[in-house]
Amino acid sequence: MTALLVGGRLILDDSIVPGRLSIEDGRIAAIEPDDAERDGPFVAPGFVDLHVHGWGGYDAMGARTDLDGMARALLRHGVTSFLPTAVTAPLGALVAFAERVRDWLPDSPADGAQALGFNLEGPFISPDRKGAQNPAFIALPATVPQAAILGLLPGLRVMTLAPEVEGGLDLIRWLSANGIVASLGHSAATVGQARAGYSAGARSTTHLFNAMSGVDHHAPGLAVAALLDDAVFVELIADGQHVHPALWPIVARLKPAGRLVLVSDALPLAGLGDGRTAIGGLEVDVLGGRATLAGTHILAGSVIALDSALRNLVEAGLTLPYAVAAASRNPLALLGITDRGRIAVGQRADLVELDDRLGVVRVAREGEWIAPR
Repeated sequence: MTALLVGGRLILDDSIVPGRLSIEDGRIAAIEPDDAERDGPFVAPGFVDLHVHGWGGYDAMGARTDLDGMARALLRHGVTSFLPTAVTAPLGALVAFAERVRDWLPDSPADGAQALGFNLEGPFISPDRKGAQNPAFIALPATVPQAAILGLLPGLRVMTLAPEVEGGLDLIRWLSANGIVASLGHSAATVGQARAGYSAGARSTTHLFNAMSGVDHHAPGLAVAALLDDAVFVELIADGQHVHPALWPIVARLKPAGRLVLVSDALPLAGLGDGRTAIGGLEVDVLGGRATLAGTHILAGSVIALDSALRNLVEAGLTLPYAVAAASRNPLALLGITDRGRIAVGQRADLVELDDRLGVVRVAREGEWIAPR
């Protein structure tokens, strides 16, 4: 692979420095400050979306061609790594999804975002906080033999579950023992039940505030436990629909800087404008940037990608290095991946160039540039 230089305003861990990167064999070989680059593009590490159901008409739970299309569509929004995410479905369908992703990974497109495994949003969630998950497929972990979910394990990186349901804590312990991130969500847990879930080994929180017990001053729930536990990661869908932007700085004040993870929770219809789609056997309408279960006001995911989420955080007053970390370094830290996600010597050169308005100019995967379409 040919060595190359990349210049601009480099977004480092806690600062922005004009300079140049020397890239060799797909990795950052050197960083040189250079004030002559002060008017160049912003250069950020590639974004990482751990919770995304589809993009551009492609469904994460669809065929291999859907995974190809989804990966390519995400890359052009600055996402260089991702987890295809399944919704609550029959266990057999989830095992088939897992097998399909595993079979696809070795042949996934080089001009697309790289899948790091996959994510399961359910099925072991609370029917009382199902959100847009299909209630027909919700299961109790206590009633499902451990052997029945072994087929999910290779490649499974994150699973959403409710700690208060029967068998929930045991499942959290089992997932943690197998190196899988248990993420609490779609849950009606009391603050005590949520804390028990984190104590059992859960490390993350699925789309903070959405489909969970919240900040009721008489009955605090999962959101309170997540915000007050410094070790716990929290996902945020920063589309302005799922969580009001006035709350974003509050989250930033309460959580340590490395524990906020931007996710899109994007639907297959994302990027295609208004219309109707289906997910998990349920019909979803998209109108004016808001996705809801057909005929209801229940939010059913987003239609943004992480580049939009990044811009939204910055427009809300959070710093650009903070927002970039939430879209890159932090999700990787949750997965225990350290070879990418920062502008630093030795890191894999997964990069995003951004203009002054934080629009994506071009994206590099392992030092190879791919222009957005």
